[in-house]
Amino acid sequence: MNSQLKNNLETIKKNIARFSNENQKVTLLAVSKKQSEAKIQEAIDYKIINFGENRVQEAEKKFKNKSPLINLHLIGHLQTNKANKAVELFDIIQTIDTLKIAQKVNEASRKADKYQKIFCQINIGNDPKKKGFSKEGFLEEIEKILSFKNLKLQGLMTILPIGIDKEQTAQLYLEMKKLKTTIDKQHNTQLELSMGMSGDYIEAIKQGSTMVRVGTLLFGERTRQ
Repeated sequence: MNSQLKNNLETIKKNIARFSNENQKVTLLAVSKKQSEAKIQEAIDYKIINFGENRVQEAEKKFKNKSPLINLHLIGHLQTNKANKAVELFDIIQTIDTLKIAQKVNEASRKADKYQKIFCQINIGNDPKKKGFSKEGFLEEIEKILSFKNLKLQGLMTILPIGIDKEQTAQLYLEMKKLKTTIDKQHNTQLELSMGMSGDYIEAIKQGSTMVRVGTLLFGERTRQ
């Protein structure tokens, strides 16, 4: 069946191949929030294994009995009272945006006897409407985050301010790449960069993204309320 989802996936894959460099492996994270179980299953049938959900409760309904081959990422804000459930459900939590939530997730992971993979969210555009560490604040806190015994820092993620132009987008993504490079050198890490969504994933890839979070461009309009 030559479905729209399959056509969309092929276009995204071609763009990933075209705009990434030979040393840059880019993962497609299919943002499945407010998408139907049928569309998610279709994506799985086309060998997509990485999915992103914004809300713990919605993800639990759709992925409670997921295959161990599927990697489920939390890409929405995590409230402290949902930390235990998030640790139970998600393979990677991308939205560690304060030291407090890192502590909560570490404690929940310890209780669950799990080493939780995390990304830390950086508010690289200093947008008052966005969550996340400031660049300077994260550099001050990273040693504490790395010290948590039940957390494994896998990468950095960011969500840019709405309404900025292409030049500003490129500049902010480049700042994220520089931050990653600084941290990798200082702490002997090899962090991933989760940046870029349906509207700007190509620019993000050009600036060094290793994970793009694509929803409507892959699935089409959201169907769940």
